[in-house]
Amino acid sequence: MFVTASGVDIDEMGYAMSRLEIESELFDGGNTVHEASSSTRPGKLFPKVDDEISQLTNLRSGPNDRLHQLVPGKQQLPVSPVRMLAGRESNYSGKGRFSSADRCHMLSRYLPVNGPWLVDQTTSRAYVSQFSADGSLFVAGFQGSNIRIYNVDRGWKVQKNILAKSFRWTVTDTSLSPDQRYLVYTSMSPVVHIVNVGSSTTESFANVTEIHEGLDFSSNDRRYSFGIFSVKFSTDGRELVAGSSDDSIYVYDLEANKLSLRIMAHSADVNTVTFADESGNLIYSGSDDNLCKVWDRRCFVAKDKPAGVLVGHLEGITFLDSRGDGRYFISNGKDQTIKLWDIRKMSSDTSCNLGYRNFEWDYRWMDYPPQARDLKHPSDGSVATYKGHSVLRTLIRCYFSPEYSTGQKYIYTGSHDSRVYIYDVVTGAQVAVLKHHTSPVRDCSWHPHYPVLVSSSWDGDVVKWEFPGNGEAPVLANERRVRRQYYD
Repeated sequence: MFVTASGVDIDEMGYAMSRLEIESELFDGGNTVHEASSSTRPGKLFPKVDDEISQLTNLRSGPNDRLHQLVPGKQQLPVSPVRMLAGRESNYSGKGRFSSADRCHMLSRYLPVNGPWLVDQTTSRAYVSQFSADGSLFVAGFQGSNIRIYNVDRGWKVQKNILAKSFRWTVTDTSLSPDQRYLVYTSMSPVVHIVNVGSSTTESFANVTEIHEGLDFSSNDRRYSFGIFSVKFSTDGRELVAGSSDDSIYVYDLEANKLSLRIMAHSADVNTVTFADESGNLIYSGSDDNLCKVWDRRCFVAKDKPAGVLVGHLEGITFLDSRGDGRYFISNGKDQTIKLWDIRKMSSDTSCNLGYRNFEWDYRWMDYPPQARDLKHPSDGSVATYKGHSVLRTLIRCYFSPEYSTGQKYIYTGSHDSRVYIYDVVTGAQVAVLKHHTSPVRDCSWHPHYPVLVSSSWDGDVVKWEFPGNGEAPVLANERRVRRQYYD
């Protein structure tokens, strides 16, 4: 249990800066809780993040400078809601309203750490959980071949229950089209299936109650098979990009209904791919060869040659998330770290990525060796590194927090130790650790507009965390165990 400076207990189920200002601080009279925990080890300071990403983050989530000129009181951050409202009433911005940065400064201090409340519970491992771009839908994919789409605006009612087709091992990824009319899902198969989300059919059994059209990514060569780990719609909804177990990146043209590009991208599984920004020209990829690569479709100098390579991870990459600006992205690695990258620092030289491991290790069934935890790549080109979570057994995912409500001030991730971790981008501090699950949390998703976060786990639970809460009693550990015995 963590106790704030003012003596307020924060339950161990989820501790955080859920309120950086206790009630007395609304009048600038209290002490601010700056950090609940540090992501760095005692005696080691978090390396300073470069000035540009710090400035960009502060511009998106900091209050207007004129606030201190018009509203009397101590000049300290974060600014209390009372002072923010007083400033708005005095029209300090000259616009009569909060700016987007002011809004983020207000909302980003209220983290979704209360709860959790149960969304769904199954006997199957949850692999995927994602909000739609507008937050009205939520998608959860399970190993038992089921994908469920929940209508968030209608009390999390199941809008569509999908039984997958040509299923191999598990649902590895899903992606909603920008207009939210279609969903694609993948497994360890070269065929990606697409489902009409907007149809009136609730029980969508592949080619029984509804057609799940198959998009074949294997080109014309059907002599071998591969699996797809990652798939994403382009911003305009016309293309899909996918990363595969045959070391390749694929781009599928949905309008032409054919494969338009295959890149022999890496020397090992491509676990994750994403578009860098809205243009669709830049693609980021991450692989078990420990490399992140940048691909510019406008200027392929040579076949299968990337625009640049980013070196720093000591083990394979499990997931990438773009900041959306075509410049910064983050990666989760099996070396138990998240790294922040600036693609302007990329290199064309991959020879520096030589093997530094002098021990045998497989993340699928072994713990990470203690002697490897403090190792650093001699050519590490990352902007910052975040530690504290655990990346084992499965391709655990990490993300930037939403731009609308937080200004992408945080990074959050699932973890093998059954928790969700939230880091401050600039300071590297762990500002929250959410504890509920009893098995690895592979995926989690923060609502694009509200302080709501949903985590899903191999224990079969899909739960939501909120601030300040919805008035209902949260799921208790003993109740969870009783239900699980019923479902077993």
